Amino acid sequence: MLLLRIIYFSFILNSLNMSDILFKYLNKRIQERTGKNKPEEKEPGPVITISRQSGCNAKRLTEKLTAEINRITHEEGTEREWKAVSKEILELAAKELEVKPSEIEYIFRYQERTIIGDILAAFAKKYYKSEKKIRKTIANVIREIAAGGNVVIVGRAGVVLTKDIMKSLHIKLEAPLEWRSIMISQRYGMSPDDAKKFAVDLDKKRERFRYSFEGRNTDYTWCDATFNRMALTDEEIISGIICLMKAKKLLP
Repeated sequence: MLLLRIIYFSFILNSLNMSDILFKYLNKRIQERTGKNKPEEKEPGPVITISRQSGCNAKRLTEKLTAEINRITHEEGTEREWKAVSKEILELAAKELEVKPSEIEYIFRYQERTIIGDILAAFAKKYYKSEKKIRKTIANVIREIAAGGNVVIVGRAGVVLTKDIMKSLHIKLEAPLEWRSIMISQRYGMSPDDAKKFAVDLDKKRERFRYSFEGRNTDYTWCDATFNRMALTDEEIISGIICLMKAKKLLP
């Protein structure tokens, strides 16, 4: 029955023309469960993870980064494209758990179910998924996407879940709190004081989110390189990342 569901989801995704990341993940899951057409073992990666402090927007930077990486690889005759992944992780984890994305989205909003809420959810749902099960599934999805390679993972505790992959590079974007507060204030129409409180609170939530996957006081929360979002342009940061990728042989 589970295999039929996976095949069904694969068909639906194909009809909707969603990203190759989704197809790759589902096809791999089918192969694992059937034992057929098992691909040859290959070294996992390459993968880049991007962590950021609140107010250090990563979306535009990531789009430019993947475009530049693909420009370089195409010039070298490599056809396989790099892709950025963030929201897809929620969709894949939900499909694996056989729930709606909205039912597990609270984890990515850095929220936790209360004990009472957990008990009520267990009684209300026929196929109850514990928070431990949800987090484990999310971790497995991120690991498999990263192992497939040629992917940039934004947030989602990517660094702690993929740091052991040799062909990986882990980037952090940070900036002074005052500057980040201004960015948040302009984006969301907050007062400077409210923006500063929002920034501090969100950073704490993201830290707890990482700890929930790896634990406290671990070297796996450390990135390979940190860039000052206030002082450096997108192009300067991308240039630095490309140099590091070449140095680590993630690019030709």
